[in-house]
Amino acid sequence: MKRLSGWDAVLLYSETPNVHMHTLKVAVIELDPDRRDFTIDAFRQVIAERMEKLEPLSYQLIDVPGKFHHPMWREHCEIDFGYHIRPWRLPAPGGRRELDEAIGQIGSTALDRSHPLWEMYFVEGLANHRIAVVLKIHHALADGVASANLMAHGMDLLRRPEVGTYTPDPAPTKRQLVGSAFADHLRHIGRIPATLRYTVQGINRVRRSKGSFRPEFTPPPTFMNHLLTPERRFATATLALADVKETGKKLGATINDMVLAMSTGALRSLLLRYDGKAEPLLASVPVSYDFSPERIWGNHFSGMMVALPTDLADPLERVRASHDNAVTAKESHQLMGPELICRWAAYWPPRPTEAMFRWLSSRDGQNKVLNLNISNVPGPRERGRVGGATVTEIYSVGPLTAGSGLNITVWSYVDQLNISVLSDGATLKDPHEVTEAILAAFVEIRRAAGLSEELTVVPLAMAQA
Repeated sequence: MKRLSGWDAVLLYSETPNVHMHTLKVAVIELDPDRRDFTIDAFRQVIAERMEKLEPLSYQLIDVPGKFHHPMWREHCEIDFGYHIRPWRLPAPGGRRELDEAIGQIGSTALDRSHPLWEMYFVEGLANHRIAVVLKIHHALADGVASANLMAHGMDLLRRPEVGTYTPDPAPTKRQLVGSAFADHLRHIGRIPATLRYTVQGINRVRRSKGSFRPEFTPPPTFMNHLLTPERRFATATLALADVKETGKKLGATINDMVLAMSTGALRSLLLRYDGKAEPLLASVPVSYDFSPERIWGNHFSGMMVALPTDLADPLERVRASHDNAVTAKESHQLMGPELICRWAAYWPPRPTEAMFRWLSSRDGQNKVLNLNISNVPGPRERGRVGGATVTEIYSVGPLTAGSGLNITVWSYVDQLNISVLSDGATLKDPHEVTEAILAAFVEIRRAAGLSEELTVVPLAMAQA
């Protein structure tokens, strides 16, 4: 048994009927000629044999009686692989669009908390002798870095440890849960002085700083900011990582700068299309403070607020402004202390926190905090294999947050920069509008930089939708 951290618990409390807090991880797998009879039963066996490496998949959520404290994870619980690993078949022709539509449907329902908080879908019907594995896992279990490490543990990227006997742990008694909650509360009280010192130090650094602490504007109302529907729609696209690196090198921009600039250009075109104007936006960008390659569960990140210069028409000015805004946001984030929110989250009481998020998720209108979420996560650098088959692509997307109907998540994988977009049922009829706009914005940047507009074809990736 182990306690959810305050931040893990907040990600659990923030889930409501229209705000689902699972993330989606997608691996596209090309079956070798001698493995094309690979079935869901064979895949279930592969996962069952790797459960020692996929420990968080065996965690079951246990509430403390009366919600006296944050819930606990019961480790090594019983796993019903027939329940957790489910079949799905795509309609013809089994391309990117059909897969994206299936993932949107998979993402439209919340996870059942009476089971470990994950589902895995074995998707057949993809063209070119491929299958896809879609992992739906609750954010309370793992952030982006932990999820990337978990996927690496699930693929043949790391040397396999000695496989032990998988023995489920007994369920805790109410007395054990309450006793543990009392003890943890006392430990949390003992940490208050250190947390206060951390907070005061951050405030003093901000006061001494001559730079601006945060963007000095309120997120404007846009087509993407409204009361969310439970439905989810999903879209993907792939760029050659070499093209992005080449463009960034020419312009003195990092990959993260390029992701922000491409997203900014795409959002500018969508704002003009749907709102008739393009004001600067505020994006929440997750920043991890624990990159340990062995960490496969838990959340060790916070969000920094980055201004997106969607009001700028010139693509090179957008790249420069995206870089400058990201630097300013990172400096402010470090000044205040990257762990500030996570440390104070330990003291958020369960019932009032759940009530607050239910209220936030039921409000329509302008989001006063952010317009959307944008993530850039470095994924595996080596090509993985599952059950002896090659993993050709990996995609990932985080959840939507209350009042924000768009999430853009980018994962790099070997030679690919894979873009995923999640929206609800009211923001866009087709989220491929966003992926197409991102590709167009990237071409626009390359043209302005004097580089070829002809994008490199990624050999193993699916054709663009």
